[in-house]
Amino acid sequence: MAAELTPHLLSEKHRPTLDQALDAIRTRAYWSPHPEHPKAYGEGGAPGSLGAAEGKAAFDAVLHTRLDLGQPGTDGWTGGEVSPYGPELGVEYPHADLDVLLPAMRAGMAAWRAAGPETRALVCLEILSRISARTHEFAHAVMHTSGQAFMMALQAGGPHAQDRGLEAVAYAYAEQVRTPGSADWSKPQGKRDPLRLHKSFTAAPRGISLLIGCNTFPTWNGYPGLFASLATGNPVLVKPHPRAVLPLALTVRLAREVLVEAGFDANLVALAAERPGEGIAKNLAVRPEIKIIDYTGSTAFGDWLEANARQAQVYTEKAGVNTIVLDSTDDYRGMLSNLAFSLSLYSGQMCTTPQNLLIPRDGISTDTGDKTYDEVVADIGAAIDGLLGDDARAGALLGALVNPDVKARLEAATGLGEVALPSRAVVNPEFPDAVVRTPMIVKLDGNKPDDAEHYMSECFGPVSFAVAVDSAADAVELLRRTIRDKGAMTVGAYTTSPDVERAVEDVCLDESAQLSLNLTGGVYVNQTAAFSDFHGSGGNPAANAALCDGAFVANRFRMVEVRRQA
Repeated sequence: MAAELTPHLLSEKHRPTLDQALDAIRTRAYWSPHPEHPKAYGEGGAPGSLGAAEGKAAFDAVLHTRLDLGQPGTDGWTGGEVSPYGPELGVEYPHADLDVLLPAMRAGMAAWRAAGPETRALVCLEILSRISARTHEFAHAVMHTSGQAFMMALQAGGPHAQDRGLEAVAYAYAEQVRTPGSADWSKPQGKRDPLRLHKSFTAAPRGISLLIGCNTFPTWNGYPGLFASLATGNPVLVKPHPRAVLPLALTVRLAREVLVEAGFDANLVALAAERPGEGIAKNLAVRPEIKIIDYTGSTAFGDWLEANARQAQVYTEKAGVNTIVLDSTDDYRGMLSNLAFSLSLYSGQMCTTPQNLLIPRDGISTDTGDKTYDEVVADIGAAIDGLLGDDARAGALLGALVNPDVKARLEAATGLGEVALPSRAVVNPEFPDAVVRTPMIVKLDGNKPDDAEHYMSECFGPVSFAVAVDSAADAVELLRRTIRDKGAMTVGAYTTSPDVERAVEDVCLDESAQLSLNLTGGVYVNQTAAFSDFHGSGGNPAANAALCDGAFVANRFRMVEVRRQA
């Protein structure tokens, strides 16, 4: 059957977007082709897109059904997802016999490689455009697997995730075309005829890429690796987190449809859902067919992958201890407001949420007068209480706790030190079974070894530590030790001192951590913008890769040369 999506049609539809993405990663200016506002979809919005009611209906229609992807090697069905908001999703997914599925995935590689970087990029953009058109459906899928509130699920799980996928495609394309496809080579030989060769250069994919998905941000964290590998010619096997299968399964379904329409093998993208307790990631990760691994999750398993999946190029985003240094500010109210939002968003269940607030025990200077350590901690707590005082507003910011482990950590944190801000339960009237909790702040002493055991470990969820330190210089030194030993996805600082600012910046440059200074407006330390901000650095223990940069894509292929006598 002839391809419905011809190279000409793909170029006409998507080459301008690819060019804009290439320009954006060069200039680092704000740009996004994916609207954040819900009303941008459906009637009066993007052509062919699902509106709010249509997206909800599409999501409801897939519940309690069997999602048949037509994959080879299906030896049964599995499922079992339960929404953090309470309902069982009831979706069944194909369970794969990997000895059948993996060879089938390799079968389409030659044609996909031969298509070249531009065609691969444009096919990826068509997949992303189909996902974008179903943003409302994906929002519900992300919400009911991650516990994100709906608006966050729509934005972070929809357009922001799509932006990160497109960003990865742009970097992949740029790195592959850095070398020309062919060259005529001539070396002078004096009076003799020159030596002449014709050389061709092909971006050769490594092999099957394994994406190990996460529970909290299945699309946002999954799309960079998925599209980086696919755009560089590699088949991608998607192994979702067992509690967050649906968003990535819907992604795989759309990707397979587009690949077929473009004349390629659907099995270039496939799903590996696991049975309850099966734990297939370890076995998959060391199979010789797997040449690339993308992983987001715990430090323990990330370290295991890096140590044991020796046959693969491994990209990990693990855990870190994100830290804010509070020295001084010329906008105290703005600082409090910004911190309150950062600590509250999605109940602190982001790999970028601040955990440790390093505050001099003698206090800080502000535009409203000097504030003691106790006053600063109390004022941050009051700002959080003010932000979350209304339960409806609180629910829209907090979402739901993604799993029982987060609730257990929150409850255990009450015994770690003096609780400056207790957590409270919030009732979601639409989903009464949802576990919703406000943030907790615990006071700790930077000079006590027992306290150090707590603040030098990640406590994932709505728990932050207000760590009393002797001075700004001590805070900077503790920041350095934290990044070096434990890693950090984000670092923040508030200071009016050029010397302190320079010291914090030097630490982040030395230890490779992304820094935000004096944020008091509508930009927060735990949010990053695709095409402009780097998510992680790949240079400290929190992650060995950044989303996205050239290094994230360049080792997913190798340049293979063929020389011919001219």
